[in-house]
Amino acid sequence: MIHKFMPKEYDFFNLFERQVGFAVDAARYFKQVILSGKIDESVLQRIRDLEHFGDDVAHAIIDQLNKTFITPFDREDIYALVKELDDVVDMINTILGRMVIYKLSGVNDHLVKFSVMIDDSVNALALAIKGLRSMKNSKPVLDACVEINRLENEGDALRNKVLAELFEKEKDPIMVIKLKEIYQDAETLLDICEDVANVVESMLVKQA
Repeated sequence: MIHKFMPKEYDFFNLFERQVGFAVDAARYFKQVILSGKIDESVLQRIRDLEHFGDDVAHAIIDQLNKTFITPFDREDIYALVKELDDVVDMINTILGRMVIYKLSGVNDHLVKFSVMIDDSVNALALAIKGLRSMKNSKPVLDACVEINRLENEGDALRNKVLAELFEKEKDPIMVIKLKEIYQDAETLLDICEDVANVVESMLVKQA
């Protein structure tokens, strides 16, 4: 009789993929905006919508997690995955919002490089999360996580390079403050992607 009152197993994988899909859309949009150099208030609505959609999926996952007796992975790992994926879109929204406030329009070659790395990293996240459906073949998931780690290391190196150049060449101290914050946030976004990859790898280890 007790089984009658227990929630049935829920398909978390569809929700994971929906959530990371919004992160992919946000990273793609971020790259498009940075490449265009048109940074104004009009760019924010799209990213806010994606953030809102991602939040809805995150809430749905947590809601189901609280109702479901059987879960495909440890609950703490699911919570961590949902939170870190949510942070990806949140940080993209934060970066664009600050660029609008700081009136940082025009194409910035350093930010273009960051945007490409971010887009590549989030797409690798999507591959890793899609691969969680089939634990029998973990190689594509691990390969995606390795790529995310590689991109994070490249991001560290790029951040150090652009900050050194900024302090050496930029004469306007206010512009130094603005760009320093944006560059550091861009690298932090790559750190968040790596955090997601670490959660995914933890899931693999526990399922082995």
